[in-house]
Amino acid sequence: METNKNIIILGIESSCDDTSAAIICNDLILSNEVSGQSVHEAYGGVVPELASRAHQQNIIPVVDLAIKKAGISMDEISAVAFARGPGLLGSLLVGTSFAKGFALAKQIPLIEVNHLHGHVLAHFIKDPNIELKSPEFPFLCLLVSGGNSQIIIVRDHLELEVIGQTIDDAAGEAFDKCAKVMGLPYPGGPLIDKLAKTGNASAYLFSKPKIPGLDYSFSGLKTSFLYFIRDRIAENPHFIEENKADICASLQDTIIKVLMSKLIKAAKETGIRTIAVAGGVSANSGLREALIEAATLRHWKMHIPPFKYTTDNAAMIAITGYYKYLKGEFAGHNVVPYSRVSIR
Repeated sequence: METNKNIIILGIESSCDDTSAAIICNDLILSNEVSGQSVHEAYGGVVPELASRAHQQNIIPVVDLAIKKAGISMDEISAVAFARGPGLLGSLLVGTSFAKGFALAKQIPLIEVNHLHGHVLAHFIKDPNIELKSPEFPFLCLLVSGGNSQIIIVRDHLELEVIGQTIDDAAGEAFDKCAKVMGLPYPGGPLIDKLAKTGNASAYLFSKPKIPGLDYSFSGLKTSFLYFIRDRIAENPHFIEENKADICASLQDTIIKVLMSKLIKAAKETGIRTIAVAGGVSANSGLREALIEAATLRHWKMHIPPFKYTTDNAAMIAITGYYKYLKGEFAGHNVVPYSRVSIR
């Protein structure tokens, strides 16, 4: 779609337990508001029914705040983009329904966005407070989050090809589930990262999957970790407390080595040396260090997003909506959310 006026996109993200709204003018972020849900901490994980109810409470205040902080009026919004999936169906329904109602009331286009696609395009957000350089096409993107682990060739903003992905559990899930086995509070991934900083990564050995090609698997690692903890506690009931840092460091090192081995293989096979990382697990300090080390050794052009654009946020939905707006890729009001889907 050719236009000379500014394109202002309202982005809506509600795929899991964060309710987020963002305003983007062309590719420049004006606001990005996120409301979390502490209710899940007592259950050691996200409870879908509680998440959808909290989204219903949060969606209007969050959108209202995003519009006010952006300094615009609702009448200036060109289109509304929303995360269609993958994610929790009840949560997605809240965001989808709100987006449809908003678009219908304002008579503006509706744009559906794949949540995973949004993570990748977070690299193209222009933030006035952060100096960012977007990756040049084509580039490889390692997408690692609580529900997904993928290696993607990105040839254009809207042309992506998954060349490797998990066949069972994702890296983020492995972090969180192993943290739960250790008795750490939810979310466990960031706590493992924090504890690992003072631990010995070579203290314990955990099994690495032997999966051909570029695909991942983390279910075996979770199982071996469970048995490891069970056996050590049988010998010493205080094993976890006495060795917590070393356990976390060894576990994190294993997951990172699994992720990096396939990424290095993908870079060799494709000949692509521009590498990006996206998704919530990309906030992990150990993974960031491993990526920077590999980039130096292998002469990669490395792109790591700011922390605030790694976790689920509406800015990544809005920027994807912007590029889809330019191509006139709009959705009808009969569109429904989906809980599971890949990028392509």
